Amino acid sequence: MLIKSKRASDVASSEITDQSIYQQRRKFLRNTALFGASAALAPGLLLPESVIAGDRLANVVKSAYTLDDELTPYDAVTEYNNFYELGTGKRDPAANAKRLKTSPWSVAIEGECAKPGVYDIEDFIKPHKLEERVYRLRCVEAWSMVIPWVGISLADVLKRFEPTSKAKFVEFTSIHDPKNLPGQRVKTLDWPYVEGLRIDEAMHPLSILAVGLYGEVLPNQNGAPMRLVVPWKYGFKSSKSIVRIRFTESMPKTAWNKAGPNEYGFYSNVNPVVDHPRWSQRRERRIGEFRKRKTLMFNGYAEEVASLYTGMDLKKHF
Repeated sequence: MLIKSKRASDVASSEITDQSIYQQRRKFLRNTALFGASAALAPGLLLPESVIAGDRLANVVKSAYTLDDELTPYDAVTEYNNFYELGTGKRDPAANAKRLKTSPWSVAIEGECAKPGVYDIEDFIKPHKLEERVYRLRCVEAWSMVIPWVGISLADVLKRFEPTSKAKFVEFTSIHDPKNLPGQRVKTLDWPYVEGLRIDEAMHPLSILAVGLYGEVLPNQNGAPMRLVVPWKYGFKSSKSIVRIRFTESMPKTAWNKAGPNEYGFYSNVNPVVDHPRWSQRRERRIGEFRKRKTLMFNGYAEEVASLYTGMDLKKHF
């Protein structure tokens, strides 16, 4: 059973659309054809060539790995984002979302595994059931959200490719398309964006590949068509718009760790006692609340994941 908590803030409540209002607005837009006709979905299958953000995902089941925290409103989740490929401002990703081309889409599987290859996203997702999991997302800037992700178990996906005994880490690479993505025309990071997990972290039951949120196809600004979600780590560990997964024997060189090694460690576990050099991590604001709340160790998932780091100095290996 996951730890339950109340909710917290970042932007004023007046700036956030209530869930019932946005649902009514979406229904109206659909009825006036602004969202286009939705193609039929195969059971539990995302078809990026025939669906768009806002379309419902079929046959989504509720997962046992979930929270009952109050959800962050949809408009806040989709309009206040970190996605540097689409711009460094929090509103830039939504404004530039149409520049991200998600069809066709394939994912290359490489490295220490028995079944490397390039897989179409339909084949990549089809064998797996879609689950809704309500997870916290805690950003290093000290704000957080509670999001009903729709995704598939990362462990189930990775096992299909039969990683070898040499696979100690898993590296995730995001899309590199500076022609269309304005953020990649600036040397903010060493593009393409690369993140990584230890193999046991990647195989943990809480780690997922998300293809939707709020029961709908993942919007471009949130990392469509597929992104990583690791709820006990800071949000920047969640690679968006993934195009390559590589099994490696050595620790990957990740984008933010290369950009600021004294600020962004490889592990990036939520640890309130390890401050960012420029601000404290001891408290946070949850989007939609005014008061700050205490930041929880491992983002509140200590019971589930603390054993992964037994014997480690979490101040040194941050």
